[in-house]
Amino acid sequence: MKNIAVIGAGTMGNGIAHTFAQFDYKVQLIDISQTSLDKGIATITKNLDRMVAKERISEEDKLKTLNNITTYTNLEEGVEYAGLVVEAATENLDLKLNIFRELEKFCPDDTILASNTSSISITQIAAVTSRPEMVIGMHFMNPVPIMKLVEIIKGYNTSDETYTFVKELSEKLNKVPVEVNDYPGFVANRILMPMINEAIETLYNGVAGVQEIDTVMKLGMAHPMGPLQLADFIGLDVCLSILKVMNDGFKNPKYAPCPLLVNMVMAGKLGIKSGEGFYDYSENRRAEKVANMFS
Repeated sequence: MKNIAVIGAGTMGNGIAHTFAQFDYKVQLIDISQTSLDKGIATITKNLDRMVAKERISEEDKLKTLNNITTYTNLEEGVEYAGLVVEAATENLDLKLNIFRELEKFCPDDTILASNTSSISITQIAAVTSRPEMVIGMHFMNPVPIMKLVEIIKGYNTSDETYTFVKELSEKLNKVPVEVNDYPGFVANRILMPMINEAIETLYNGVAGVQEIDTVMKLGMAHPMGPLQLADFIGLDVCLSILKVMNDGFKNPKYAPCPLLVNMVMAGKLGIKSGEGFYDYSENRRAEKVANMFS
C-alpha cells in the first residue's frame, strides 16, 4: 500500500500528509478549498525548510517529500486509488459521517478507512459504512511530524487484520502506536481536556492569572507548556468540541465546558489560529503576551 489519501489540509491534515510523504508514500491531500490546500502545502514546505536548516533532512529529501504529495478538491478523484484514507476534517460529527458515507461510495472495496478524530466514536462513524470491520481510529498528535504517539482506536466491529495493519504502518512512520478502546475522548483527551477545562475554571474563578496558572504547571508539574498556552495551541474551538463530545457521551457534569471557554469561542478568540486566545499572538506565535482581557 503506497497510496494514502488524507482528507483535510488544516493543521492535522497537512501534518499527516507531510509525515506519510516523508516516508515515501504517495499522498493525495484532499480539501474542498483550494486556498486551504495552498496553505497546507505552504506549511509543509516551511516545516521542511526548518528541518533542512537544522540538518535533519537534505534539500533532496525536502523536494522528494513535496513531490510525493498531490492535491485534490474533488473527493472522488482523490480517493480513487487509495489503499488507506485518513480523515482529518473538523471535529464535527455530522461532517465526519457525511465524509464516510462518501468514502463508502468512492473508495475501492479493500480501502481501509481511518479517522483522526480526537474524541468521536469510531463505532458510530463505522456504522454509516458497509465495511465497519475496515474502519479504525488513527489519532495523531500535533505537531504530527514530531510527536511520536498515535492512538489507535478499534470500533466495535474493527477487525484484528485492520488493527494490525494500521499498527504496523504507524511503526513504519517511526511512531509509537497505542491501542485504546472506543469511548469518548479515548485516553489522551479524556485526561487532557478536563485538565485544560479546570485551568480555565481556575482563571474564570479568579484564583490566579494566565501566566501564573501556566507557570505553576510548567515549573511544578514539569509540563513543557502550561494548560492555557496548550489550549491556545490546540485551538479553543477544538477543546470545546471535544469537551462537548465527552459531556454528551458520559452525561457527567465534570466534562461540562467552562462558560469562559464557551464565550471565548463564540467571540472568535480561538488561540493561535485567530491571533488571540489566552495570549496575544498578533506579533509572534509565542505565548509571551497575555491577551488584553486577562492582563
